[in-house]
Amino acid sequence: MSAYCLFDNLQIDDVSKMKEYESRVGAVVEQYGGRYVVLGGKVDCMEGTWDPSFLVMIEFPSLEQAHRWYGSEEYRELKALRKSAGRFNGVFMEGL
Repeated sequence: MSAYCLFDNLQIDDVSKMKEYESRVGAVVEQYGGRYVVLGGKVDCMEGTWDPSFLVMIEFPSLEQAHRWYGSEEYRELKALRKSAGRFNGVFMEGL
């Protein structure tokens, strides 16, 4: 069953760190079988009051594989870099 990781980039405080993260993270996502399906773009909130800033969604073959990526040695440094660059929300969910 596919899994999706949805991140909302709430606030970027250090653009240079975020650019470094962006330049390096794709290879690690790919290494764990992930692929980007949403990377920013226009968002229309149809219900509720959620006002996302910049959404990123990554698809993985399974929830287990998504967790392997997120907890991996290869992603550890990048995750710390991203978190030092701003504020983010993130959720992992199973798909169909």
